[in-house]
Amino acid sequence: MRNDIKTSALKRLNRIEGQIRGISKMLEEDRYCIDVVTQITAARAALRRVEEEVLRDHVATCVEHAVASGNKSEQRKKISELMEVLSRTGK
Repeated sequence: MRNDIKTSALKRLNRIEGQIRGISKMLEEDRYCIDVVTQITAARAALRRVEEEVLRDHVATCVEHAVASGNKSEQRKKISELMEVLSRTGK
């Protein structure tokens, strides 16, 4: 993983961690359910953005390297991994 992507993802995850703590506090304080659900939705969206960033970097580095290598076995492996993870993230 490129360092700039790692740094960005870690910063985002730290903010998400704070969001999750905030949601826990909202529950402890018996806050309005719709407000809690709204915050959960926001946290989920933030996690999706981190996921997309990491996947984009994976394609730009690992998959691209496999394609450039000319190694058919490695190419098939990387494409298979990518397809598997994409099918899981769509659920």
